[in-house]
This record gives sequence, C-alpha cells and structure tokens, in this order.
Amino acid sequence: MNALTNIDALSRADRQAQVVAALRDALPQHALLYTLEDTVPFECDGLTAYRERPLVVALPETEAQVQAVLKACHALAVPVVARGAGTGLSGGAMPHKMGVTLSMAKFNQIVKVDAVSRTAVVQCGVRNLAISEAAAPHGLYYAPDPSSQIACTIGGNVAENSGGVHCLKYGLTLHNVLKVRGFTIEGEPITFGSDALDTTGFDLLSVLVGSEGMLAITTEVTVKLVPKPQLARCIMASFDDIRKAGDAVAAVIAAGIIPAGLEMMDKPMTAAVEDFVHAGYDLNAEAILLCESDGTPEEVEEEIGRMSDVLRGCGATAIAVSKDEAERLRFWSGRKNAFPASGRISPDYMCMDSTIPRKRLADILLAIAEMEKKYQLRCANVFHAGDGNLHPLILFDANDPDQMHRCELFGADILETSVAMGGTVTGEHGVGIEKLNSMCVQFSAEENAQMFAVKKAFDPLSLLNPGKVIPTLNRCAEYGKMLVRGGQISHPDLPRF
Repeated sequence: MNALTNIDALSRADRQAQVVAALRDALPQHALLYTLEDTVPFECDGLTAYRERPLVVALPETEAQVQAVLKACHALAVPVVARGAGTGLSGGAMPHKMGVTLSMAKFNQIVKVDAVSRTAVVQCGVRNLAISEAAAPHGLYYAPDPSSQIACTIGGNVAENSGGVHCLKYGLTLHNVLKVRGFTIEGEPITFGSDALDTTGFDLLSVLVGSEGMLAITTEVTVKLVPKPQLARCIMASFDDIRKAGDAVAAVIAAGIIPAGLEMMDKPMTAAVEDFVHAGYDLNAEAILLCESDGTPEEVEEEIGRMSDVLRGCGATAIAVSKDEAERLRFWSGRKNAFPASGRISPDYMCMDSTIPRKRLADILLAIAEMEKKYQLRCANVFHAGDGNLHPLILFDANDPDQMHRCELFGADILETSVAMGGTVTGEHGVGIEKLNSMCVQFSAEENAQMFAVKKAFDPLSLLNPGKVIPTLNRCAEYGKMLVRGGQISHPDLPRF
C-alpha cells in the first residue's frame, strides 16, 4: 500500500495526529494549529459560499520552516494549500479537509527597495499597498492595484495574476514581476525569472504567475516599480443607455488612447456605492465611466481633452473632470468600494470574473439583465471596461438553498455567455473551485489533460492545492449531464465534455 492509499485508510483523527506529530519537528508549538476553534477561521477565503475545515494550519516564520513543512507533508503525501490574506474570490485558498493549510501571513517584510533599478524585493505576505507606501519616498509605486490592495498580499497576487483599475495601462501582476523565489512540494528551493529583463530557457515565470498555488510555494517576490506621475485626473462620464457606454469604451481605445484606468458601473452598482461613500455619482445614469489620465500636466490636459471629445461623440449626457487630487480620489472611492457597498444591500453576493471583447460590453450587460429575470436574482455590475474584465455581483441569501442553487446557475450562465462572445471564464480572480465546471465549457478534454501534465511536472503526486483549477474528465462529464437534464445549455456548440 503506497502513501496515497494510506490517506484513505486512516480516519481524520488518526491522520491529524500523524501530521501534527510530523510537523512538531518543523515548527514551534505556537505556529501549529489543529483544534476546532483555531482552524475554523481558515475554512474559506473571500468566496464564503464554500467552506472546509483544514486538518492542520501551519504558520511558518522562516524559509527553513517552510521547507521543513513541505518535506514532512511530501513524505506523508499530505495535501498542502497555501494561503495569504484570504481575500481571494474563487475559493483558491479553501482548505483540503485532509490537508495542511500553509499560512504565509508572517512573511511580511520588505527586504529592499532599490530606487536606481526601480525594483523592490518583498516577502510573499507583504500587502500590495504596503509596497507602494515603502516606495513613495523615492517617488515610485507598484502599479497593479486590486480593489483589495489594502489587505491582499503580493504572494496571493502572484497566485492569481491580479490586476486592478490601472491594469489597462500598466499591466497585470505578470507584467510587473521580475522574479519569484520559493519551494517545490518536495521542499526544493526554486527560482522563477531573474533580476535581468530576460532569462535563458523557457519562461517559467509566466507559468508560475496565475498558477493558483498548484506548482510551487512562493516566499519572496521581486517587483518592478514605476515613477509616480506628476499629475492624474479622472473623467466621470454619464450615459443614458448601456450600449452607448459600452460603445464609448471601444471608441476610446480605437482612438489610440490608453487611459491609466477605464472603469464602468451600471445603475444598480452606482446606487449602491453612492449610498455608501457619497462619491458624487450620477444616479440617473444607466451607466457611468471613469476614465483616468496620468503623466505630465501637458500630457494629461491633452489626453483629457481627447477622451472628453470621444465620450461626447458617443452620447455622454454629462462629463465631470476632477479638479484636484481629493476629487479624483473621491471619484475612485466608489469603484474601490463596490464590493463592500454590495454587502450592505444583500445578505450575500457572488462576485463573478470573466472577460469579453470590449465591443461586446453592452451585449453582455443586456444578457445579464435577461438572466436576472430567468434566475429571479439581482445583479450589480462593475468592470475593468478597458480590458473587458467583468465583475458581475450576483446578490442572494446563502441561507436559502434554492437561492444558492440559482446563484450558481446564474454565475455559470454568465461565464458560458462570456465564452460564447469570444471571452474567457476568468480575468484576474482565478478558477479555484468556483469555476471548475466552467473550465469544462471553455477547454476540451485534451487541453485540460495538457494542463494536468504541466502540474505533474512540478507536483507529481498532486499535493499542492489539489482538486482545483483543472477539472477532471469525470467532473466535466457529470457537469454536461447536469446541464442537459436541467436544460441549462444556452450555447450548445460550446461545451466539449
């Protein structure tokens, strides 16, 4: 009987005792949690609809301890799920019930800020916003800015390839990271990328970023820093029609303008955030756009003028331009607080994440409006409109099983429709457990098999974050049967089960 078979042969209590005994040699007592009251806080990430209590939680404080934990887990064939701040929205950090949750929260040191090379070396548990705060005295900052940047960690950003409202101009995490250090599941040190602009051989950094903790454990990240612009101003444009707003997004890009940020919110979302933060949004508009320009004062003035002309030409009913930094931040405060604002108007919400071509923005919004009627649930929409990354927030009550079921179907319908429109099932939140079924829709069995092959190259026993991101053939087959039975396939040409 091999080690993997032994897992099934042991009860949870016996397995826990075995793992705790092994990890006591790797960690001090205070860094090892396994009682009910100590492990419950780790049972989910930002996707609270799905929960699982971990067998053990490990909180290492040094790389040597991380290495020792991984070696012990590998020897016992124990699954390992890495966790940062737990702000993820796809269930990527949900524990394995027979595994170890490896919390990297104590790796929160900024190792070095180098103003000359415009880089920063930080531990994986450093908060996204803390990097910019440390770089500010040098006139620099870290560009990717997820809405959760006050809490989310750079290690989690690497795992999910996070973006933010300024990713249109400055790129995602992948475009702003030079090097990642960490360990394989066997506890072997490994480095992806380098301090140089390029590395020899395959570009494994691009494989790691966005791999959702399935290939290696990140401990340290070298990020790029960019100069703080001399000036930034934001346009708030109102539209009386969703299609006009969607067409305006495509028109701005078609005009050769790459704004620092280009965001869109529909009427339900603007109402929710305006009541929460009082950002000054037009509550009569069917949709508003936030378009930001940054650079020198001359560049900003010229670009703001060009964008304003494009927006007016597309039918904007009102245009307001921030007069100072305080007003600019106020305009953005609503967008940055879209998620907590939604939490004030509904017991629960599920934040979806998909991408579509920019020219289909109005089409997807109109389709979602029809889905609201179909599933009898409300949905507020906010997106990174510039790169077509949608964030529909489906509002529901998780205490009602029927609402929970309809919410899941609603979300799957949004993702399937996005693929049908030429998009993808995820933009920056990752797949985790939330979108496993939808991966069956976007990718063929052969494509999923190739993704499994990449994972096996790094993790032969599939111990790192198992059961997530890549669906099995059996799962896809069962999902296909379920959709057929329920009459849920809206695009019968898409599923390739």
